[in-house]
Amino acid sequence: MAKAKSAYVCNDCGADYTKWQGQCGACHAWNTLTEVRLSSAKQSSQRGARFEGYAGAGSMARVQDLSEVNLADMPRFASGSGELDRVLGGGLVPGSAILIGGHPGAGKSTLLLQTMCHLAQQMPALYVTGEESLQQVALRAQRLGLITTNLKMLSETSVEQICTVAEQLKPKVLVVDSIQVMHVDDVQSAPGSVSQVREAAAYLTRFAKQTGTVLFLVGHVTKDGSLAGPKVLEHMIDCSLQLEGDSDGRFRTLRSHKNRFGAVNELGVFAMLEQGLKEVRNPSSIFLNRGEKPSPGSLVMVVWEGTRPLLVEVQALVDQSHMNNPRRVAVGLDHNRLAMLLAVLHRHGGLQTGDQDVFVNVVGGVKVLETSADLALLLSVVSSFRDRALPQDLIVFGEVGLSGEIRPVPNGQERIKEAAKHGFRRAIVPRANAPKQAPEGMVVVGVSQLSEALDAL
Repeated sequence: MAKAKSAYVCNDCGADYTKWQGQCGACHAWNTLTEVRLSSAKQSSQRGARFEGYAGAGSMARVQDLSEVNLADMPRFASGSGELDRVLGGGLVPGSAILIGGHPGAGKSTLLLQTMCHLAQQMPALYVTGEESLQQVALRAQRLGLITTNLKMLSETSVEQICTVAEQLKPKVLVVDSIQVMHVDDVQSAPGSVSQVREAAAYLTRFAKQTGTVLFLVGHVTKDGSLAGPKVLEHMIDCSLQLEGDSDGRFRTLRSHKNRFGAVNELGVFAMLEQGLKEVRNPSSIFLNRGEKPSPGSLVMVVWEGTRPLLVEVQALVDQSHMNNPRRVAVGLDHNRLAMLLAVLHRHGGLQTGDQDVFVNVVGGVKVLETSADLALLLSVVSSFRDRALPQDLIVFGEVGLSGEIRPVPNGQERIKEAAKHGFRRAIVPRANAPKQAPEGMVVVGVSQLSEALDAL
């Protein structure tokens, strides 16, 4: 019997090596190499047909001009959830592979079960569960009050068996929950290993491309929130979605980190109720539940999430520090950027916070990833430091540079219009984003330096 060959693959970047080593030479990560068993040449020749048509075409694919490609062959169709369709770029695309990750209890299975029960009334749909029994899934559907007719269910962990059943049923939408428990018979390692996850995902993705089936894969995450498994898994699929939210919180956010059919960093908001996840069509309204009395350190900013503006409240608390090293805590914002902006505030705003503890928080659990929150963050810090409340009808956005200049941000006009729709009457924005004609009843102040913004308060 021939000895099985093996290689060592990096979990972070996918680079492979002939022998184990402590550090990956490609991404320089430590202790990320995992052994992967390789199939023999005889097995590879027998499985050659399985590796054909990964992008949807078979071995007889022909060369075409780009202008000849018929886009009508891949029409989108709605999933039944407007927020999910928004994150996906407008709906489901036949033949697409979508990976949904999130912490345990975030609502991944609930969201997909709701979507599948809705789609099953219009088209063939197959839900494959490898972690739960069929009785558990049925109890959840009954508790949520879903229509369970026409939805086909399968409890299986073998990828070959799943594809065999799918070839017979010919579903338009297929859910595999989860990819970490699936296994391919030809791979000898245990389910959940690097080689099993990679081969199982490749097998299912290839099946979806060849048959035009929409494939949903549920993925686990590690303790730091990143997707578990090899990094190459995210390169195989078309869309990578992350469902985020605290287990004790009411709201969940669905964010796209990769999307070949739409905008990246698109955000969808859901509310976790007794009837399951319900979409929030106007997220700005839920993040603006402020107190009736103005309080120091509270300010509303406009951030751009994917293709729409979102109004969120940022809160700052500046207090006398009793430690040698004052604390800098940022929840929902970049900690390093907070430290940088406090240095800019000292140098160009004349406000010293070196002996103060500074705490900032974005209300509602939203994670702000763009730099348009810089100016609002600094003005909220100034408000808390001076113990002076800002007007509740004030909106602020803008990027702050190291020299104290206020830089413009994309989609400035749309941000101002969104704020005007929610009743805001004052705005401090970068001068380049100030409109020639402000919305009716709104006063827009354009600033180019941090000192001008402080004077405008």
